[in-house]
This record gives sequence, structure tokens and C-alpha cells, in this order.
Amino acid sequence: MKKLTLVATAIMGLLSTSAAMAQSTVTVYGILDAGFNHVSGLRQGSVSTIASGIMEGSRFGLRGSEDIGGGYKAIFTLENRLELDTGAVSNRPNSGTQMPDRVATSVAAGVAGLPIPVATRDALITGVNNTLATGAFGVNLTNNLFDRQAYVGLVTPVGAITLGRQYTPGYLVAAQFDASQTQSSLAAGQVASLPAAFDIRLSNTIQYAIQTSGVTALLMYGAGEVAGNSSAGRFWGGMVTYKGDGFSLGYGHNGKNNELGQKSLTNDLIGGTVDIGPGTLYGQYATIKDDNPSGISTIGSSVQTTTGSAVIGAAFQNAYNAAFRQDARLAHIGYRLTTGPHTWVVAYNRLDDKRAVNADTNSYGFTYTYALSKRTNLNAVLTRFDNKGQGQVAPGGNGFLGGVTSAAGVGSTNIALGIRHTF
Repeated sequence: MKKLTLVATAIMGLLSTSAAMAQSTVTVYGILDAGFNHVSGLRQGSVSTIASGIMEGSRFGLRGSEDIGGGYKAIFTLENRLELDTGAVSNRPNSGTQMPDRVATSVAAGVAGLPIPVATRDALITGVNNTLATGAFGVNLTNNLFDRQAYVGLVTPVGAITLGRQYTPGYLVAAQFDASQTQSSLAAGQVASLPAAFDIRLSNTIQYAIQTSGVTALLMYGAGEVAGNSSAGRFWGGMVTYKGDGFSLGYGHNGKNNELGQKSLTNDLIGGTVDIGPGTLYGQYATIKDDNPSGISTIGSSVQTTTGSAVIGAAFQNAYNAAFRQDARLAHIGYRLTTGPHTWVVAYNRLDDKRAVNADTNSYGFTYTYALSKRTNLNAVLTRFDNKGQGQVAPGGNGFLGGVTSAAGVGSTNIALGIRHTF
């Protein structure tokens, strides 16, 4: 099987040169991945579906390159998301728009004592939760055609500059030092998916990347494009990795402001690999911090409009800000072994929530891949999620969210069998 990693496609591919690129070329490529997916512990019990993106999100893309001489090359990528089971370009988790229990509990505690009837308070919480979940719980809910990647750039003798929708530096490090390579419900990020602990891709970004002597580095800036507030929605990040003889190391940073210009989701990640025996040992550690969550700043004004009270509106805004803040640590250790057509991955992930709600989640399991050919393989996944305290995460896949379990502290098991074809 031809191994494709995020770092290889997002950075190294941009910086490589070969005789095959001596003229203008456009490559059609893609991944078709689907199979049987079984998840336990949901509100409706155990659910079995045909799912798209069990190991890798299904996609279709165009990648172009033109050698313009003097060591310069123009490049572009347009990559869409597709759901192989339905033909759509978006999806929702099996739990639908169900919120984690801790949101309603936390908000109710935060607005206790307000001069409104309890029934009215609960109705307001339910309404806000439904609005938030409808717009947030799913993948590509706006149905953008090229939701995965869309950028154009120039490769020069001193690096590559690209502009558009791209992977963030922090996520590239997280992907490179994940034994599963972000594939399946065993990926480290699966336990930190609701709310999202990392910005995976961002629009309106400009990136500079360079690769030399085993070192790969990049810097990224994202424009928030909010009129009258240049800091609102702004993103900045960077990464550096080093690949040596039998080992690799890396560091990545993501930082984003919310729509008001306040410091929002921030990540620092370190990772490494070392060849041990016939396979490779992977490890990473990430910090997740968000004191001013994005996308919820209009809750207060909405509640104020409904109730006619600025005091009630402000109380609800503060309560939802507190409910969606993040302060956690994510750790991953895994081992990857490929021998002939067989690839085995075993891994353990831990999300340690530092907030008072203590929404911890651990996951562990294995994946097995059998290569039928260079482009087609069969896959099996077995992953267990153990939720502690107010933890309530359900396993998803590379192409879809798992959502939440039936209640806080309820665990979930994922069994998946699939086929993947690359072209």
C-alpha cells in the first residue's frame, strides 16, 4: 500500500522536485474508504451503520504543478470531502445534536438565582443548546465543496508559500506523532473531539514552509477578516520537526483569537518516534487551553432579546463561556508494526481534564490492515473509550465525529471492518 501521511502531502510534497515535474501537470487523486461500524453506549443503545471514513476520510482531489524555471514551481490543491455511504459532503455523529450532560448542568448552576422561573430558565437552556448543536455537531455542515483543502502557492529555492484553506501546524505535528496516523477511532484526537481540542484546518491562511537536512518547518498566519477588528478570528502557528536515523522529534503551536479578538483555543504539542525492534514507538503530549471559546459570543444578546433583561443575558453568556472553556492535557503512546502486507497498530490515549467538571476520557485498542495490493486494503478496528467523571465522548472515525454517549461516565466500544482504496 502506498503510505500517505498528512505531513508528506501537506509539506514535503510541496517542497520536492523531480523530473516528473518538468512541465505543467494536474493529478487526480482520492481515497474511498467505507465499511461496517458498530458503536455501543449511545442513548439509542448500540448502533451499527455503514460509515464513510473509518480509517481515512473519503475524498476527491486535484493537485497541480507547473515548473516555471529558475527553481520555481507554481502549485495548487483542491480537495473535497465526500461521504461514500450517501454521496453527500457532510455528516453528523450517531448521537445527532445531543449535548454533553455537563453543558446543561454547568449552565444551570451558573444562572441559579436569576429572577426567572425554573421552567423558563430550563427552556432557555434547551433552546440555546439546540441552536449551538445544530450548527456545530457535525462535519462540514455548511456543505463547502472543497472543505478539506483549497490552496495555491509558489515553491522557491528557499521554501514554499501557500495561501488558502490548509492544515494547521499544530495538527500536522499531532498527526505525524500518532501511531495510527490519525486513522480510525484509535487516533489520539478522538478523545478530545467534543468540543474540538485542535483546529485541524483553517481558511484564509498564508503559510511558509521549508525542508532541509532532515528539518521540516513552517509558519502560518490566518486572517480573521472581521470588519473593524483586525485581531478578531486571527490565527498564528508554527512547527518544526527533525527526522534522524531511526528517530524523529517535533514541536508545534497553534493559537487563535475568538470573534471578539480575545485569546481563544491554544495548543502546544511535542512528539517523537523511535524505531524499536521491527516497528516504531510513537509518543506525544499536548496542552489544550481555551479561556474564551469561539462562536458563542451572541448567546447573551439572544437571551436578552427573549427575556428583555440585560442582567439575564449577561448571566447566560458568562455561564456558557464557562461551560465551553477547555483546560486539558492529551497524551498518546503507540506502536506501529508493518511486515509484508500486514500492519498492526496498538495505542493508548488519555485526555486529562483539569477543570472542576473533570471530563476525562481514556481510549485503547488496536487496528489491523491487510494490503490486498498497493492501492487497496482491508481494515479492522477495535477501540474502547472509558469516560470518567463528566467525560462523555463516543468513538468516531477519521471522516466523522463520534458524538457523545448516553450519559456522563458511560463508556463505549467501537468495532469496525472496512475497505480502503486510494487512486
